[in-house]
Amino acid sequence: MTDATLAPSSAPAALAAFLEEARRATDIELERRLRVTGEDPGRLVEAMHYAATGPGKRLRPALVLAAAEACGGTRASAMPAAAAIEMLHAYTLVHDDLPAMDDDDERRGRPTVHVEFGEAIAILAGDGLLTAAFGALAELGPNAAAAVKVLARRAGAAELLAGQAIDLAVAGRLPRTVEQSTTKSLEAIERMHAAKTGALFAAAAELGAIAAGAHAQTCAALGRYGLAIGIAFQHADDRDDAELLELADAAAERMRVLCAQARAEVKQLESTTLDGIAAWIASRA
Repeated sequence: MTDATLAPSSAPAALAAFLEEARRATDIELERRLRVTGEDPGRLVEAMHYAATGPGKRLRPALVLAAAEACGGTRASAMPAAAAIEMLHAYTLVHDDLPAMDDDDERRGRPTVHVEFGEAIAILAGDGLLTAAFGALAELGPNAAAAVKVLARRAGAAELLAGQAIDLAVAGRLPRTVEQSTTKSLEAIERMHAAKTGALFAAAAELGAIAAGAHAQTCAALGRYGLAIGIAFQHADDRDDAELLELADAAAERMRVLCAQARAEVKQLESTTLDGIAAWIASRA
């Protein structure tokens, strides 16, 4: 697998600088939280560190920080949520790569966690990252309960996990249901993209708003913003992986529409960063 979709170097200079700052800050935070400091049976903590701190753009935590700043918060106050979303994202990748799931041996130019550490430790590492993500949200003080509720919903059986189940059914690794159709219509593909990818982008934007203490209506608007750009991002990823090429033209048009919808959702916040992220994704259609 590669990590070439929407490389930050393709963004306008100011946005690229923000994304780089967010990446560095997130990596420092993850290093602090996941470094091995004592006995480590089975190299479990080392595997968690390996999974979460490998090469990556850190777009989801960047979105947390951008949303928090757009709502009047600070990067420091939103950093626990930024770390949480990246640890949870890392957990999903560890489990998705397992032989029972997508059965991938390489991610971002390195052996996957189960190849490097064994399947049992990979499962435990994913579980550990998931647990650590919710532990990080507990640091948000009076906003912790709302943050936990959002991440649990977005990452649960109705959204993110449902997306992976649909993907497995489409690939023939699970029995199909009516809802898990193999029909490669754009609507069906976007249902999967919304759950598997869009849910965490939505959670990231919502968590940033929650960390900043934003009103419920603003949090909801940012959730819709994140969902739209998440689906658009996955369309771009499909194109870059040469998948679903028969839908490429329609998907490109949908990217432009989705990003326009996202920009409208955050127009009242007057955030050049949030607007710029959506415009950047649209420009790659």
